[in-house]
Amino acid sequence: MIGVPLAVVPVGMVWLNITRSVGAVPATRRCVPTLRIILGLLACFGTLAPLSRGQQADSDWQAEARKDASARDWAGAIRVIDERIAKSPDDMDAHAMRARVLQWAGRTQEAEREFDEVVKKAPDDPDNWEGLANVYVQENRMEDALHAISRAVELDPKRADLRAAHARILRAAGDLAEARLEFQRALDLDPTSQEARAELASMRGEAKHELRIGAENDLYNFTTANHDQWVSLVSRWSPHWTTSASGNFYQLDSIGAGKFIGSVTGTLAPWGALTVGGAAGHDNGIIPASEAFFEGDHGWKISESAPVRGVELVYGQHWYWYSAARILTLNETTIVYLPRDWTWSLQAIGARSHFTGTPTNWRPSGVAKLGFPLANWGDKQLTGNVFFAVGTEDFAQVNQIGSFSSQTYGGGFRFRFTARQDVTGYASYQRRTQDRTDTNFGSSYGIRF
Repeated sequence: MIGVPLAVVPVGMVWLNITRSVGAVPATRRCVPTLRIILGLLACFGTLAPLSRGQQADSDWQAEARKDASARDWAGAIRVIDERIAKSPDDMDAHAMRARVLQWAGRTQEAEREFDEVVKKAPDDPDNWEGLANVYVQENRMEDALHAISRAVELDPKRADLRAAHARILRAAGDLAEARLEFQRALDLDPTSQEARAELASMRGEAKHELRIGAENDLYNFTTANHDQWVSLVSRWSPHWTTSASGNFYQLDSIGAGKFIGSVTGTLAPWGALTVGGAAGHDNGIIPASEAFFEGDHGWKISESAPVRGVELVYGQHWYWYSAARILTLNETTIVYLPRDWTWSLQAIGARSHFTGTPTNWRPSGVAKLGFPLANWGDKQLTGNVFFAVGTEDFAQVNQIGSFSSQTYGGGFRFRFTARQDVTGYASYQRRTQDRTDTNFGSSYGIRF
């Protein structure tokens, strides 16, 4: 046999020697090569065992460093990595991980020096170039960041995550056109990338206008039904100015009416928003002949992690001038923003009514509403709400003269099926005094452009 130690002879060669030996020597001598084979296999296992333990040790230090980094124990993670580097100074994975932990810890200058050494010794690893680019972004060195991430993409142009990282840096540098192209390339490479899809949707340009078309119906158990169709256009011209215009068309039995509503909203960050507007149209005795209103809105953001994320207060007054009545409503609404996109709102309304030949009366009412998410499929979102209202009202329409008390139960939904389109639906049931009821339902479609 060739003079090679059995401890490093591949198993296949050992088996070949076995097959060649059997039958070539007397049976009394076959035990000698067999013993050598057994000893060789044991030596092989003895050689492989330390390697296995070494691989386990390698994975152990990485797992421990990641655990410390996840707990934001940067010092602990660096200590583990430094121990690894002390044992294996040429381990570029350890040096790269050290650079990333330094970056996460905010020690960007040290991270930059570490990544510089890594890319010099391992220039063909795109992950290291991406890490260096991220450090440059933190240091606001966008030109250097673009050079580093471009090098990473050159090394592996088929990786969607590198394309997305390149797009993020392009966007941060202000090159939105190229950023859109890179996000599109990332989505082409990985159609399941939610990040690329969401970023592309957000970079299409913020919609300035919302056109909405809707219809509403009131079915009474004591008179004919009311039907209402409307169309509205809300335009956000700048962060400070918004306009709204809408047209409403009513049918009560064989009587028709219509009105136009317009408003302007001014927003100033420290003070909130103020809206003023009015309405006029052909009342035909069933709707107000004219209206005027104003509304003030101010919100306070608390914390995303707090039990209450924010609070918004809205106060408004609305004047209605009917042909034979004058009505003023005072509205105060408090909206509480809760975790996981839940909201809770309370609205108190005081209505002052004066009809020809009758004294002036104040009537209170209130509404409580709970909003909540139902489902989220990326661009598609479904939200819902339920509400309860109670109060007393005065009416002077041809089919509703006098005062009544009521309780109203209802709910609705909003389904956004694309980033810029949605449909809404709602329904309610109102119980009034004198065994009267009103079943209300409606829907709308909105598109933003």
